[in-house]
Amino acid sequence: MKKVLFLVLIVITNYSFAQSIKDTVVTADNIILETATGKLYGSLTVPTVNKTMPVLLIIAGSGPTDRNGNTGKALTANSYKILADSLLKYGIASLRFDKRGAGKSIGAVKSITDFRFKNYIDDATDWIKLLQKDVRFSKVIVAGHSEGSLVGMIAAKNAKANKYISLAGAGFPIQMVLKKQFSAQPEAYREALLTRLDTLISGKLLTNVPKEFYSIFSPTLQPYLMNWFTYEPALEIAKLTIPVLILNGTTDIQVGVEQAENLHKFCKQSKLVLIKGMSHVLKEGAEDRNKNAATYNSIPNEPIKNELVQAIVKFIKEK
Repeated sequence: MKKVLFLVLIVITNYSFAQSIKDTVVTADNIILETATGKLYGSLTVPTVNKTMPVLLIIAGSGPTDRNGNTGKALTANSYKILADSLLKYGIASLRFDKRGAGKSIGAVKSITDFRFKNYIDDATDWIKLLQKDVRFSKVIVAGHSEGSLVGMIAAKNAKANKYISLAGAGFPIQMVLKKQFSAQPEAYREALLTRLDTLISGKLLTNVPKEFYSIFSPTLQPYLMNWFTYEPALEIAKLTIPVLILNGTTDIQVGVEQAENLHKFCKQSKLVLIKGMSHVLKEGAEDRNKNAATYNSIPNEPIKNELVQAIVKFIKEK
């Protein structure tokens, strides 16, 4: 079952960076968002310049992912921290945070049974509003990675963010993604997984779930999944009227290029940029599946793809 869990964890040219800030002094603040059920903790990284600047809110992907883009031993890529540090030299501030139930924000989940996908959307919406009140920032851009892509596009609309970026975000409903992943599992598990998934999709809770399926279909997780099923990425991104950038790697073993293309199809004003050789954790990833998976536990300071950084900077600085 570990294989299933792993999967569920889901050419820019002629652009001058002449305005980049090479020797920027940086202020890094621990920032707290007060919510009704507890505090969420984040890192606000701001280049020290005598003018207002754009700020990027980075929303983490699935699982108990922290502000740096790590989930304990399962994922140690440090991708979000590297992205935040990379943006500083271009005069772009960023806020990344421990999602509810992860890192220092672990105490913000009082009851797993009562937790819903919508809680992530509400949290992201409140982070955007907090940044909008800060006079240092000229505009707020939202970037959601993997599962955070869906969270981010809805929150960006709710809080009227200035721009939105999808980083390796699913273009199809999660139930479709899960069906595809389950269909690829060994025969001993395949039918049992698909049958249980269909039951949840029909709106019925599962009973007597085998222990080997608990990490996916435990009684406490079922309401969360069912709430997640109600959101369709393509329909949500179609509601955005702000500038949209859709980024995906060509060697992403979790979210294929076709998912980014589907998001692009439903969002008329979006720009689609495919990063050659980029894995799901935004780093160099081989075509070989096992070698690609190794990037999830790569050396934490191994850089993310430079083409990704360039595409994000270009999009943020465009008027």
